[in-house]
Amino acid sequence: MITLYKEVQPADPFVVRLPYPFSDYDRQMLTLFYQPLVGAQAMSLYLTLWADAEQAGDKEFTHYYLMNSLDLPIGKIFEARISLEAIGLLQTWKKEEDNNRSFTYELLGPLDAKTFFDDALLSVFLFNRIGEHAYKRLKDRFLKPEVEMEGYEDISRSFLDVFQPSSRLDQFKQDQVQYAEAKVTKGIPFQYEFDFSLLFAGLSEQMIPTKAFNARIKETVKRLAFLYSFTPIDMQKVVLLALDDNFSISEDLLKKAAADYYKLATSKDIPYLKKSFVQTPEIGQPMQKEQLSKEEELLQYLETTPPAQVLKDMQGGKEPLPADVLFAQQLVMNHQMPVGVVNVLLQYVLLRTDMKLTKNYAEKIASHWIRKNVQTAKEAMTLARKEHSQYLQWKNDGGKKAAPAKKAVREEKVPEWFYKKQQSNVQEPVSGQINVEEERKKLLAELGVLKDEVKK
Repeated sequence: MITLYKEVQPADPFVVRLPYPFSDYDRQMLTLFYQPLVGAQAMSLYLTLWADAEQAGDKEFTHYYLMNSLDLPIGKIFEARISLEAIGLLQTWKKEEDNNRSFTYELLGPLDAKTFFDDALLSVFLFNRIGEHAYKRLKDRFLKPEVEMEGYEDISRSFLDVFQPSSRLDQFKQDQVQYAEAKVTKGIPFQYEFDFSLLFAGLSEQMIPTKAFNARIKETVKRLAFLYSFTPIDMQKVVLLALDDNFSISEDLLKKAAADYYKLATSKDIPYLKKSFVQTPEIGQPMQKEQLSKEEELLQYLETTPPAQVLKDMQGGKEPLPADVLFAQQLVMNHQMPVGVVNVLLQYVLLRTDMKLTKNYAEKIASHWIRKNVQTAKEAMTLARKEHSQYLQWKNDGGKKAAPAKKAVREEKVPEWFYKKQQSNVQEPVSGQINVEEERKKLLAELGVLKDEVKK
């Protein structure tokens, strides 16, 4: 957990830097494109810092000022700040001297609309937040179609056609370069390790030359791999899907191929980006450790892992057979079963049938869960425990009638989550009966005392 007092305190001073004046276009981008991503509190912090930077220059403030201006506790201001940093709108500098701490907040301008829509992470993030209709409306508003100039010839003069060098030109160029560098927006600070050597190892140099992967294409590959949780092996397939007729690669084709492959291999729903930092307690509140139990960790794994990866993990890292992967994909794609529910089904059936994915047996259980409208891994696990006897009967009905059912229950494997829950369920009624008996004896004793008092 983030320790808040080590990060920022209300009394800590700060100054705000504005590298260049922001425009009305920047304000529209912030409101319409960035606010849905970072939230209203983070955008309020950004606009407040912007207003202060324009009027106050290098004036120093304390974080008490922000708390009063925004009517937010220091913990919420810190969360808003790191959201702005993560999305590429703020750069924070800290200075510690003589046990005192101060900050400089440098505001960064938003990306222009074209660059924003070209960014695989930001565009999908925005699409997920505002929906298809609003996303298309923004795209139509900010991305104007190019005007067809067929039949026209560009006769515009260049700079050197009109102007001649002078002794002051070098200084002028230097000033212009510095201004241009200051105005370039860096975008989101994205650091993600991706194994390009493994990607290239599975691609033919004759079909896709390595030089086709320029810096921009590589960056797109990294972002798509992060967004969809693709391995280099997955990205090999995405790249092959993205090839055009000339065996070249473009960003647009890569994005489309990644989305298509994700829908085919994982889920029809687009991936969702969420904040991963832990909520910070306010000053004066006790620090509590938020650790997941083993069952909560298992649920999180089942809800967030592609079925193909679950099959691979259950086989000790060995690649699953295409037929097994296809069966899992059909449950997700054709029958609209949630990924977490399919993963519970795979785990239950494989461990119940000695690691054999018996299709008929799995389909019977899947059909039952679909009729029951099971939507989460937790619901699937609960129903599997409840209907265990029925599922065992289905399995025995479909197989040879050699061994009695009760013996099979004891000897056959069941998932660990199933077994532990059954044990706890068996113990709970026993402890409950003891408590009831004790309460009954106490009550009888009290009634006995009352009867004695009445007789007297």
